[in-house]
Amino acid sequence: MLPVDILISEHRLIEKMVGILEREINKTVATRSFDLNFIAAVVDFFRTYVDRYHHGKEEGGLFKALSNKRLSDADHKMMLELEEEHAFARKTVKSLESAREEYAAGKEEELNMISDLLKMLAALYPSHICKEDEQFFIPCMNYFTQDEQKTMLDDFMEFDRNFTINSYKRIVEELGS
Repeated sequence: MLPVDILISEHRLIEKMVGILEREINKTVATRSFDLNFIAAVVDFFRTYVDRYHHGKEEGGLFKALSNKRLSDADHKMMLELEEEHAFARKTVKSLESAREEYAAGKEEELNMISDLLKMLAALYPSHICKEDEQFFIPCMNYFTQDEQKTMLDDFMEFDRNFTINSYKRIVEELGS
């Protein structure tokens, strides 16, 4: 098993959440309202599961280790692009949280902002995941020795032991029903 196999498998839960976002965006067009609890759950999912947990392994593990390697220009460019997309997602989630708070305070005009921010997240992640899964993760393993890959895999598994992933799987299942 490669360390990136863990990252690739985590993408499946993110893809499920993206599908839920798309459904909720379409529902909002009809109802002209958002469930504040849903938005809070989305913020928590993207902030905690996607950013701290998943991006934490990518940036704090894989990308950090790659920064000590002599990457091809194309791989270096791709890694920087992926990091920029992570930063964009963080900014979008922060804006979503602010828009939710404003909407909760009675500012109905924030409805469009919430919808736009959800659309941004839903648009970002399919292409982002495709780049990582199909263009970057597997090829970048060639920069590492077998021992380095094993150490990274062990580090990822240790990281997983310190995180409650099942609660986020349950949240996505509940939101999807």
